[in-house]
Amino acid sequence: MLSRVLSATVIGIEARTVEVEVDITSRGLPHFAMVGLPDTTVKESRDRVKAALKNSGYVFPLKQITINLAPADLKKEGSAFDLPVAIGILCSEGVLSQEDLEGYMLTGELSLDGALRPIKGALSIAMECKDRGLRGLIIPEENAPEAAVVRGVDVYGFKSILEVVEFLKGNSVEPFKVDIEDILKEASRYEEDFAEIKGQEHAKRAMEIAAAGGHNILMIGPPGSGKTMLARRLPTILPGMTFQEALETTRIHSVAGTLNSGHALLATRPFRAPHHTISDVALIGGGTYPRPGEVSLAHNGVLFLDELPEFKRNVLEVLRQPLEDGVVTVSRASATVTYPASFMLVAAMNP
Repeated sequence: MLSRVLSATVIGIEARTVEVEVDITSRGLPHFAMVGLPDTTVKESRDRVKAALKNSGYVFPLKQITINLAPADLKKEGSAFDLPVAIGILCSEGVLSQEDLEGYMLTGELSLDGALRPIKGALSIAMECKDRGLRGLIIPEENAPEAAVVRGVDVYGFKSILEVVEFLKGNSVEPFKVDIEDILKEASRYEEDFAEIKGQEHAKRAMEIAAAGGHNILMIGPPGSGKTMLARRLPTILPGMTFQEALETTRIHSVAGTLNSGHALLATRPFRAPHHTISDVALIGGGTYPRPGEVSLAHNGVLFLDELPEFKRNVLEVLRQPLEDGVVTVSRASATVTYPASFMLVAAMNP
């Protein structure tokens, strides 16, 4: 029997809809095949799904199982396909009907006992779900606050595959709700404050001017004079994050996996301080499947380069484009993605 489940994959900070097609036939020897350009993590879902279904009380079919991730020419990565694959198998076996799945997008990683684990890029997936006009998004409970920020789509967070099946069978569950104003108010508190600085009047005046105009700044002074201390407190005198800025910043950190689980929005200005041994790829972004670098993680915030002369020349050279354009384009054989990279550059060095 053939079943179809909607899911999504994240490319850059944009999500793309993926249709998980599951076909099960009893002819021939038991076999599990997955096609549609899956990476190693996606292929390994076979063992996670098998154990999760068995430990949740379901029977994993010893039949010929073929799974297609459409569109087949789009590379798929990550563990977010575990849940849709498992639900597709249950649907093909008659535990669920195709009508039960209509209008829902499913995504989530499965542990061996059937529990759902958080994924990366939940906010982008929720936006894609809204753009397609679907009924709702089924997602791990830890990702629900982040995804529920998107208005116009019902987000359902669950702890296990058993809860997902019960919901799809008709068990009534209220969609997860968040109060954006309260979140922005709560999450916009900094652990450090510019007001804590005593003295340093000339340096503070320079920082205030830089913050007011969005200028880059270079601090020169002997070790221990307070350069790093000043830089760490600079974000606290920048204007408060708007909802749109918080949304953009949260999407980047969600895709990179640096957003704390259970947090809805990143409402404080990011402060990134990479070590001077960082590579150009780590700073600008890249990899086999392009990931955001430090310049993108500092979007709408501050990028602090301590010991500026110690950075390699090629690393500093790659800062030209993001400083001028506010975006960075990373091209690889697998994909070409564009990440936002609008930040204040703060550097420090010894005399």
